[in-house]
Amino acid sequence: MIPTYEDFTPNQLKILERYVTSTTSNVFVLHNLPEVIKGALFSRYSRSSLGLRSLLLKEFILNEETAFSTITGSSIAKEEERDVDNQLTAIKKAQNFYDRILDGYGDDSIGELGGAHLAVENISMLAAKAIEDARIGGSPLEKSTRYIYFDQKFDGEYLFYREPILMTSAYRDIYVETCNHLFATYSKLVAPLTERIEKQFPKDPEVSKVAYTAALRAKVLDCLRGLLPASSLTNVGVYANGRFFETLIQKMNSNNLVEMQDIGKKAFQELFKVIPSFVRRSDVSHKHQKAFSQFLEQMQSEIKAISSRDTVSLGRMEDPGIRLISYDPESPFKVAAALLFSASQGGLQELQQYCSKLPEEQLGAILDAACNAREHRRHKSPRALEHATFTFEILADFGIYRDLQRHRMLTQERQLLTCDYGYVIPQEIRETPMEEDYCKAIELAKNTYETIMQELPEEAQYVVPMAYNVHWYFHVNLRALQWLCELRSSPAGHPMYRYVAQELAKQVSNAVPAFERFFKFVDYDGYELGRLGQEIRNLDKLQRRKYDS
Repeated sequence: MIPTYEDFTPNQLKILERYVTSTTSNVFVLHNLPEVIKGALFSRYSRSSLGLRSLLLKEFILNEETAFSTITGSSIAKEEERDVDNQLTAIKKAQNFYDRILDGYGDDSIGELGGAHLAVENISMLAAKAIEDARIGGSPLEKSTRYIYFDQKFDGEYLFYREPILMTSAYRDIYVETCNHLFATYSKLVAPLTERIEKQFPKDPEVSKVAYTAALRAKVLDCLRGLLPASSLTNVGVYANGRFFETLIQKMNSNNLVEMQDIGKKAFQELFKVIPSFVRRSDVSHKHQKAFSQFLEQMQSEIKAISSRDTVSLGRMEDPGIRLISYDPESPFKVAAALLFSASQGGLQELQQYCSKLPEEQLGAILDAACNAREHRRHKSPRALEHATFTFEILADFGIYRDLQRHRMLTQERQLLTCDYGYVIPQEIRETPMEEDYCKAIELAKNTYETIMQELPEEAQYVVPMAYNVHWYFHVNLRALQWLCELRSSPAGHPMYRYVAQELAKQVSNAVPAFERFFKFVDYDGYELGRLGQEIRNLDKLQRRKYDS
């Protein structure tokens, strides 16, 4: 066993056993500690000659300034009354200590040493996208439109966000009526569409009823989600570090929309209860928050003025689709050189020059070495693939954007939701009696949007259904693109975003044929009841667990 170079008394070992998974191993995990203590402990760790367990004992557990016993509810350091008021008082007393530690032993990365699980419920899909657009350091999970029916009511009303400015404006009635009509149409079409798809794809006698029903429901809801307006209420859970939350709250506080500001304030209030030292700079009264808001407002104002003046006559992407607008023709040489770098003594520049002169067969052998042994998409490629980047411009429905936007390892921006680029009618609804109801609801939303957007373009986004196309771009490296395309083309995925994933891979392979080898697990097949296979596998796993137990 690797020595720990620490010597603890029996009493100290008893204390430590509550807070570390091992008192002897050189590898162990902290537990039973609040995030603020774990973060402060790790930030102090880098500037101390002590091991983490010794540091925990000396500077935290036995340090009265930390109010350790009250915060953790422990009786080890000092017996104190454990009522809520006493605990809050102790936390407030200790806050200066933790703030001093976090500020004094590192830069902003110290904010990554503590985290929290944040639940944000009954917010619009528009707000959910704003939360998920904060990419690095956070892991969001959003309520799914393919497993949950969105036609529930509460107190007799459909669940959509009543935007405060709209609800106090002359547009209140048409906004509410339009959203109600969209939800009513969604609810009305569930039964006939289920019946139609069930007739088209009857259940195989060998497939379980549970798996078939789940796949059928997913297919129906995938088709109908286009009717849901951006105001539809959803839930988002986020696990993230303090740095992520601080940045997220600052952005939400600075957003023009009332809903985003409200989420920012409430997120700060709740996170301050558990990781106060990590989010304090996102308080609306803090100088950092004020400075950030001023910077963002001025930047956006200047860019908007320039855009209105200089880009008004430019063309735009009119038809739905994907176009590859930028890539480096020399990227195969750069990827190959990066693959060779760690196994050689050569300089990166010299290796790039070497690879640029290789015959195609030899260059291909280097690239093949990075993918020949891959057995499935979870075998992630080496970082060398990040030396190739691509920029795509995409015009596709908001539902597709909602799914693909969640990928974090890329750069992306979208324009405001509008009804200017047309909408998608699912193939399963075309040329059926359902098409008229579907299109009538979608067109009504367009009329309402156009009425509201003249005065309130940002608030008007709430009435835009998911079927309407949105304009955005991806700037992504080959490694991240490989993961996105192989994941999102899988049979269980929504057919529309499967198409986008397939098309991204095809366009890169056509532009840079040497990279086609890296998309070996992109699934180009079509699947009519695509979720069925996954549901069958899920049931098999469940049955195996029951059998094993």
